[in-house]
Amino acid sequence: MKVVVVAETREHEHRVALVPELVARLVGAGLEVVVESGAGRHAMHADSAYEDAGARVVGADALDGADVVLSVQPLDPVRVAALRSGAITASFLPATEETDVVRAARDAGVTAFSVELVPRISRAQSMDALTSQALVAGYRGVLVAAERLPRFFPLSMTAAGTVPPAEVLVLGAGVAGLQAIATARRLGARVSAYDVRAAAAEETRSLGAQFVELDLPSLEGSGGYAREMTEDRAQQQRDLLAPYVSASDVLITTAAVPGRTAPLLVDRTAVEQMRTGSVVVDLAAETGGNVEGSVPGAELAVGPATLIGGRNVPSQLPVHASRLYAANLVNLVLLMTSDGKVTPDLADEIVDGACVTHDGAVRHEHVREALEGS
Repeated sequence: MKVVVVAETREHEHRVALVPELVARLVGAGLEVVVESGAGRHAMHADSAYEDAGARVVGADALDGADVVLSVQPLDPVRVAALRSGAITASFLPATEETDVVRAARDAGVTAFSVELVPRISRAQSMDALTSQALVAGYRGVLVAAERLPRFFPLSMTAAGTVPPAEVLVLGAGVAGLQAIATARRLGARVSAYDVRAAAAEETRSLGAQFVELDLPSLEGSGGYAREMTEDRAQQQRDLLAPYVSASDVLITTAAVPGRTAPLLVDRTAVEQMRTGSVVVDLAAETGGNVEGSVPGAELAVGPATLIGGRNVPSQLPVHASRLYAANLVNLVLLMTSDGKVTPDLADEIVDGACVTHDGAVRHEHVREALEGS
């Protein structure tokens, strides 16, 4: 079977769905790997590297005869419609937002997999692209903040005097938040963090950060995510967090749940009360934002602070982001591969959970509702 890796065409996307070092795993399973010329360019992988690894590099006709198509962003609906019935695609696919892609896959009889929908169970950890990319985003968010902050992160004791460490506050202690905490600590900052899940307190402290205790009940949810909260609870939380925000030099927000609008954690007034030169990095800007007024890809002045809205943050570190994402995809494909053929077994919990369309039908109720409303 022919597995095709396409070159990404969407703006700001620099990752690639397969890296040369992982080609051998697919070839070893009896699959033919075809890479569209230039696909790995932004991730520092030349066409020749793919060829040396056992893949075939082709031009614009890469999708001709494709059985499986791997990408980071979903294919354009026109390219999806041109695939043969029964072909398989695997990519990030926010299905309720990409309704044209889902409709094209359904109508063409394409089986489309969304890596966002891979169940968060132990057996699927090696296929969990949300986790691998959140790791990259959390690291990158701190580097962006450190670059913009007009002062040191670490404590510095010199003959000219002592420079105190920067005060960093991280909101959301999931994968991205924990990586942000660890990175800020490595840079020498004094770090505090908050999460609505009580279990996050121990993880936060294990990284050397202080956990912010608010007099509010925990909101533990399924799959490692937090439960949604009422607006009254949300406003109470914002009010209690405001003093911690205003006392920080850097605020990094990471709270997001796939398929939902990000919770608003910080009001504009709290940002306006931060110290002059303070930096806010909202890693959830693309899904509505944790900070009032954040705009994806924009750097705004809010009172004395700089508010930076993240946009496709993992793609800003395409080398390792691609390596991690490619491993997730390869593991997903190999789960469905037997005797050189990729045959999805929808009785498997992982395969079923990640499948958006199959055999001319949309498999998820909320996606069907989104199609009807679009």
